[in-house]
Amino acid sequence: MTHDRPSSFALAGYPVHLADSQSARFSLESAVKFWFWFLWFIDAAVAGVALYFFFSLATSGRVASFNILPWLAILAALAAVVGGSVWLRSVGQHVVAIVVLLALAIPAMLVVLLFLLLLILRPNFH
Repeated sequence: MTHDRPSSFALAGYPVHLADSQSARFSLESAVKFWFWFLWFIDAAVAGVALYFFFSLATSGRVASFNILPWLAILAALAAVVGGSVWLRSVGQHVVAIVVLLALAIPAMLVVLLFLLLLILRPNFH
């Protein structure tokens, strides 16, 4: 059997199952791949901002023994989300990986939206 398009099978009288066609699988896989990397980029940006603040505060001496544990917990959680999502994707758990990424990406996007609204609307808090 050749790899014809589903429309040629329908014209020839063969039943066409769109879910079984190669083009339908490709479009679903490409959509999942796009959303995974889009959300991963957002989470990686959040992790990068956290690392920037950690190292800038560490060089100025503001990260000390009394607050190192919360910083390490935050950085470990960010590493677990960013690295764990890639691992989940590599073992075939694409949906779980996207859900893990959404747990950090949704609050991050809401914070960015809040700051954009504050910049655009310029509210007077007096």
